[in-house]
Order: sequence, then C-alpha cells, then structure tokens
Amino acid sequence: MNKAVFGLVSCLLLAVSGFAQLDSAKGMKNPFPEVYKINYKYEVPVTVVAAGFTVYNFSRISKKENSTEAEIRALEKSNIPWFDRWTVHVYSNSMDQASYIPFYVAIPLPLLCLADKKMRHDFWKIGYLYLEALTATGLVYSTAVSLTNRYRPFTYNSESPMEMAVQSNSKKSFFAGHVALVATSTFFMARIYADYYPDSKIKWVFYSGAGALTAATGIMRNLAGMHFLSDVLLGAAVGTASGLLVPSLHKIKPGKTPHLTLLPFGGTGAGFTAFYRF
Repeated sequence: MNKAVFGLVSCLLLAVSGFAQLDSAKGMKNPFPEVYKINYKYEVPVTVVAAGFTVYNFSRISKKENSTEAEIRALEKSNIPWFDRWTVHVYSNSMDQASYIPFYVAIPLPLLCLADKKMRHDFWKIGYLYLEALTATGLVYSTAVSLTNRYRPFTYNSESPMEMAVQSNSKKSFFAGHVALVATSTFFMARIYADYYPDSKIKWVFYSGAGALTAATGIMRNLAGMHFLSDVLLGAAVGTASGLLVPSLHKIKPGKTPHLTLLPFGGTGAGFTAFYRF
C-alpha cells in the first residue's frame, strides 16, 4: 500500500476541509437539512490515536527482514490452503503496475463532493468522515501486516525473479491493502451519495461502480502474483465495512440524533470504546 499517497490525500482533504470550515465560519448558512453529526470532542482523539498506531505499525513493517534464497526455495505450494492454491501466479510487472490505476482513481473520489451543491456545504464533515474511514482501514491493515509474514503468491512460482522474492516486501501478502483502500473510498462515496440523495434512481450506479473498481483491483493484484484470493476477499470486506459503516453510524435519522459515542481509554493499553444506543 502506497503510504505516500495515503498521507498526501489525507493532507489534501484536511486542507480543503479547513477552507470549507472557514467559509462556514464567515456566515455561510447551510440551506440544506443536516445529514451527519460528528462528536469531535471524542472522535478526534480516537482518530489521532488510531493514526498513531498505524504509523507505529508501519514502522514495524519497515523492519521486516529479507528472506534467504534457501527459504524461498523451501516454500511448498502444498502448504497453501486449498482454496488459495489455484491463485498462485508468476510475478507480472505489467499487471502490478496496472493495479495502481483503479487505486489512484478511487482514493481522491470524495473530492467530487465539491461539485455538488448539497455536499459542498458539508464537505468539511465529509472530509473528516473520509479520514476516519481511511484511518480505520489503515489501522486494521497495518496491524495485520505487522503481525504476519505471509509470503506473496509469486514466491511459490519458480519462474518469478528471485531478487524480488527474497525482499521483505514479499512477506506482506496478508491482506490486500490496495483492495481495501479502493473499497473504502468507492463504497464511502456511494454511501455518501445515497445519504444525500436517498430517492435517487442512480444510487445503484455508485454501488455498482464501487464493486467493479474493487473487483478489478483484486483481480489484478492476484494476477500480478501479489495476493491470494483470501487476501483479496478480506481486503474487500475490511474496506467495504469502513466505507459504509463510518458514514452510516453518523447519519442523522429524521427527528432523531445519532447514537454513536466514541470514548478513548488508557491504562495499561490504549484504544477506544464505542457505544451505540439503538
């Protein structure tokens, strides 16, 4: 997963959100009904802590050691779970590079909210919710990769370049970060549109597009020899959950206030507690 892109988009969204908030402070009244409610007092600290743990996880990931040629040659395809064996492919540089296309398309998609009159008034809220969704995905992904050393599929194919197989990057198969982030961004955008236009007849276009981009990314990551089927499916599940749940938990129902409360806690560990009153 490209950390530079992750950081760049996050900074861009924060900057644009800041400008939108300044406009609001100048007296620009929102003529549309409020869609989302954010409890910044609790949620900002939680997001900062989660981002901090993500950075810590990436620091651990960067310290993974390279493998030896003997370790790579000792890998046996029979040790792969049966449902993943057929997804072993030789490394494909062209497919690897192509898999970045939907990734780069999807990540900045929420910026399109600036083109819509309803969403533009709430863009600082939408931008912050997007950061929450990205942070949630990043935390789960980085934790999984930092705690596991699953070899990528191409390392099990003798035709793949050994110089790549021995690199520490070859032990980051679990799970598919590109797929997770594409799913987060696209399904987040689909949910946002559906929340602002609940009666729209084209909501299915956004959800279908989200599914298509996520699937395309997963297929290409697999054909590139970078991830097994299970890696792709888990990445899609995590990203879809983040993209859909973050806005839905902040959605204001007609005549009601949101019931989500996030409380940070310390002590012997660090994290947060979520309370949702039905």
